Amino acid sequence: MSTEESLSRAEELLARLEAARGELDRLAETEGGSPDRALEILGELSELAKSVEEELERAKRSAEADAEKP
Repeated sequence: MSTEESLSRAEELLARLEAARGELDRLAETEGGSPDRALEILGELSELAKSVEEELERAKRSAEADAEKP
């Protein structure tokens, strides 16, 4: 996967992360929000954050490899 593809994927994941965070905020603002749904969203946020980190690491490695090419 190229650096640009990894960065594009990371941006997509960040957008999904932001949407999930927004859902969590809305849930927190409503009276009697579902604690179970809040836990699900927190799990999603954790997984998305890990995926973003992996994509950024992949992009970094790809960029470093490109920089080493003659």
